[in-house]
Amino acid sequence: MKTPLSIALIVLLASGVALAEDAGVRSDLTPEDLARVQRVTAPTTDFSKAENFEAKPAGKGTTTFAANADSFSHFLDNLSFEQEGQFKLGNALFRKIWVSSPSSTQASDGLGPLFNARGCQSCHIKDGRGHPPFEGQAENVSMFLRLSVPPGEHDTRVGIDGVFAGEVGDPTYGGQLQDFAVPGLMGEGRMVIDYSDLPVTLGDGSVVTLRAPTYSVADLNYGPMAENVMLSPRLANPMIGLGLVEAIPAQDILAHADPQDAEGDGISGRANWTIEPASQSVMLGRFGWKAGKATIASQSAAAFAGDIGISSPLVNTPFGDCTENQPQCLAMPTGEQARLGPSEAPDPVMALVTFYSQTLGVPERRDVDAPNVLAGKQAFYAAGCASCHVPKFVTSRDAENPAHRFQLIWPYSDFLLHDMGEGLADHRPEGMADGFEWRTPPLWGIGLTEAVSGHSFFLHDGRARNLTEAILWHGGEAQAARDAFAALSPATRDDLLSFLGSL
Repeated sequence: MKTPLSIALIVLLASGVALAEDAGVRSDLTPEDLARVQRVTAPTTDFSKAENFEAKPAGKGTTTFAANADSFSHFLDNLSFEQEGQFKLGNALFRKIWVSSPSSTQASDGLGPLFNARGCQSCHIKDGRGHPPFEGQAENVSMFLRLSVPPGEHDTRVGIDGVFAGEVGDPTYGGQLQDFAVPGLMGEGRMVIDYSDLPVTLGDGSVVTLRAPTYSVADLNYGPMAENVMLSPRLANPMIGLGLVEAIPAQDILAHADPQDAEGDGISGRANWTIEPASQSVMLGRFGWKAGKATIASQSAAAFAGDIGISSPLVNTPFGDCTENQPQCLAMPTGEQARLGPSEAPDPVMALVTFYSQTLGVPERRDVDAPNVLAGKQAFYAAGCASCHVPKFVTSRDAENPAHRFQLIWPYSDFLLHDMGEGLADHRPEGMADGFEWRTPPLWGIGLTEAVSGHSFFLHDGRARNLTEAILWHGGEAQAARDAFAALSPATRDDLLSFLGSL
């Protein structure tokens, strides 16, 4: 594992970009605190008992309610009374169902004209994980197709010092396929998924059948897509702990990067630099499947615009993802109203939704001292899983929200890009990430997926129907860890899965 914080400076200098974030040692800590943080976040070597505070993945903000469908929807346990009120207002807006314009409910109109969902909760169901269409389900709103073409000579992306954010959308259909539309307009088309069986034999001779998806589009209503269009499916990510992730100092994330694999372990985590729209500066990406967004505010604004067609101060596009080749879409009314603000979702709407997203808690771990869980944790480490799914960080003392400050958190992610091999590749660049790279997804809360979301589909497109399948899809930099898992005895494999189920 990459531990010296000085590595962060080397990585930044090698990138040659001008950054908004300090590249040196953490300025929020005294030397004594820095030594303490390094000691507390070092990987454990003692698997005989749970580590101190391991049951509290969000530190003092960890929620302690019964494990059920609402487990991801509680606010951080250390919010102030005033902040609880802000959270509840944000929750109401997160659940809001937007309507088309014009409407008598003028503070709720502006939907679309093209869209994938009518509200945030439609995708992030119970603040949890999205899913591919269930068998027999005609519509699905928690998964969609991203669209882009190679930048070429008509590169419309924003670029600063060699860093480019986002993608170049399809000339007609924009950045994602939107299957719904307001009255008087047709949706763009529909996503088609075809699965084929892929048997995998484990070390004990048992066979696991993976399902390999192929994606296409059908029923296009605005003409053909570009011949070189690239498709990439996306599930909605869980919402828990996002504000704590935002409060991890960039230096500590970068300390785990090793883009040239100097350690020779086959793992070369790479930072995805992106452009923060509010400051127009280069920042470390840490949110989204490819770490394309640096802040929760920018991630929320992009989702409002792309998924719902609602403009905001950061992404002020009242026609959503409509393109110049969709004149019918551009002719539809919008929800912009001067008396309410300069966009369809002005502040305080976006500020409250962002606050809500920043202050959702993380549920308390279960069974951390159970012998099978401890054995599974040891197997997780021995297989090399913790090299990318980094267990622990300590958040900044200077975090904007006091509830996020100086917390020992357990997200089990390094928030870096990794080449995951051909099997998971979408062959579609996104910002500075290539078509083989994905951000390491946090594992906290993963054991409650079925309780919260009613399913156990994993990975960026839900192809894995359980955690075993998800692990077996790992390739590239994770091939060795995947092979180690496949070679385990059935009992040890079950222990490792029990450990994941406790997260």
